Order: sequence, then C-alpha cells, then structure tokens
Amino acid sequence: MGRIDQKVKQPRILVVDDDAGLLILMAEALRAEGYEVATAESGAVARHEMARNRPDLLLLDLKLRDVGGPELLGSLRRIAGPVPFLVVTGQGDEKVAVEMMKQGALDYVMKDTGLLDLLPAVARRALAAIEQDRALAAAQAESRRLEGEMLAVGEGERHRIGADLHDGLGQQLTAIELYCTALKADAQKVNPDLASRLGLMGRMLRDAITQTRSLARGLVPVSDDPDALRIGLAELAETTTSIGPSKCRFECPGPVLLGDRIVAGHLYRIAQEAVNNAVKHARAEEIVIELARADSTVRLRISDNGRGLSRAGGRGLGLGVMKHRASVIGGRLDMTSKKGLGFTIECTVSVPE
Repeated sequence: MGRIDQKVKQPRILVVDDDAGLLILMAEALRAEGYEVATAESGAVARHEMARNRPDLLLLDLKLRDVGGPELLGSLRRIAGPVPFLVVTGQGDEKVAVEMMKQGALDYVMKDTGLLDLLPAVARRALAAIEQDRALAAAQAESRRLEGEMLAVGEGERHRIGADLHDGLGQQLTAIELYCTALKADAQKVNPDLASRLGLMGRMLRDAITQTRSLARGLVPVSDDPDALRIGLAELAETTTSIGPSKCRFECPGPVLLGDRIVAGHLYRIAQEAVNNAVKHARAEEIVIELARADSTVRLRISDNGRGLSRAGGRGLGLGVMKHRASVIGGRLDMTSKKGLGFTIECTVSVPE
C-alpha cells in the first residue's frame, strides 16, 4: 500500500548523505515506493546532480564532510532555483532542523531506528504538498490569464467605440458645424435673425464636438505609441487643473516607453481613478502624478494633500478596482494615508526592458 501508480510519471528524489550505508538504505526505501531516486555522497556530487537533472524533492543531510547543509542548500538554489527539500538530522540537531524549516524545509526526519519506516510517508506528504502548491499556482495563473483576456476584450471594444465617436460622429458633427457657419455667412445680410440662430446652432455643435472628443479620449486613454502613457498622464493633469478646483501637476524625469498598450491603459486608469478620488472625495487642493522607470520596473505614484482615507468614504469601490487592475498586469499597489495629511497611491509593475 502507499506505492504510486507506475504509469504516472515518477517523482524524482535526490538523497544527499555522506554515510554510504545509510544512503543506500534510504534510496532503497524510497525506490520501493515507486520513486525515481538519485544519490549523492557529498556536496560536490549533489551540485553535479542538481545541474544535470533537477529533482522534485531534495532529501538533505545537515552535516556533510565537505560542506554544511545550509551552505549546500544555498549553492543548490543558485544552480537550479528554489527546490522543495526535507532535512535528515541526527540526535541533538533538532534546533538546527527547526531553523531549516523556517528557511523553507517541508519537514525533517531523525537518524534513528525508525528512519527507514518513517521516510516513505514523510516523502509522500511532502510530494503531495508540492503538487497541491503547483496546482494552486497553475489555477491562479489561469485565473489571471482569463481576467487579462476579459479586460483586453473590454479595452478593445472601448477602443472601437472611441474610434467610431472620433472618426465617425465627430467628423459628421464637424461637417455640420462648418455647413452652419457657411449658411450663417449667407444669411447675415438677408435674414439677420436666421443668421443669429445659425450662430447659436454652430456654438451648440462645437460644444457637442468637444464632448464627443472628450468621450472618445476617455474610451481610448492611450494609443499604441510607446510614449502614450506619459502623454496621456500629462493631459490628465492639465485637464484636471483646467476644470478646477484642484491643481494637478505631472512629473516624469525621463522617458517611460511602454510597448504593451494593455499595461499602459491600466496604469492610466489607476491614475485617473486616483485623481478623481482626490478631487471628489478628499477635496485635495494639490495633486501630483509621478511616472518613472528604472530598468524593468515602472513606478506610478499619485499623491494629494486632501483629507486622507479615513474621511473619504466614497473611495472603497475605486480602491478595489485599482487593486484589481494592478493585479491583472502583475503589479503591486501600495497605499498610505494619514487623516488630514493626504493620500498616496503607488503602483509598481515589471515590464520588458
């Protein structure tokens, strides 16, 4: 009982111990359970095995003749990245084993008379935990992928509607406004009252054109231009200041070029939501939008001198949306606030260099 199905790919375990006899016995006990087992009598051999074929689980003796267990573990991680591991330790080293568990060990077994009986069950529990973690990580990755696809579809539809507004309805309204201007000129001498009405109609059409372009810009905040995010944030700050009552300033010390329109779009929406919250809920007098890039990390920071989060009860849903947007693009959203001393939102995201 307890043996794994031989038709399923066998987990590979690397056992590292400088006691040759015990090493053989541990390997045989694990092979009897159906596992593929490799052995190493020293740290040097373990590093070679790790570089040659990364195991699913590492069984590590804490005291080897050529290297200590913690030191070997660090070098193995540099070779193959994080590897799930179990610790084998002798009497009197329980504290060291517990410390290794704090560093990521899944469990530990003692070198005593019950070692060979306990080892298969301990390995089985560890491998089951590893499989559960992998399944959870895969499910989370798939969930993020699907969320990203759904948002991408939504962004694509908004771009289409925005383009139709700008290139379709906007152009037609512009043509009608020009036609009204021409009619006004013709009617000026023969019918001043009609000319006045045509002038009013022209002004109403200009207002409609401005609103249409504003709607189109809101639906398509950034274009495919790699510099579109910087341009869009500068316009957001300028527009916020022009409509008042808050003054908004944009700071960008160097170029921040993004080849991914989806990432740029979500960062813009985060800034837009943060600015709207600062104006509507925090009653901020001054808002600062900062954009910077260092190597493969982009940082967006929006700070205000408003009331802070404690009195901004309407921010709840907006903060949730911003967190969701940051999560979808693999970013991190941090918030700091003090009552009466303003509110700061910072989003960092890794992007290809």
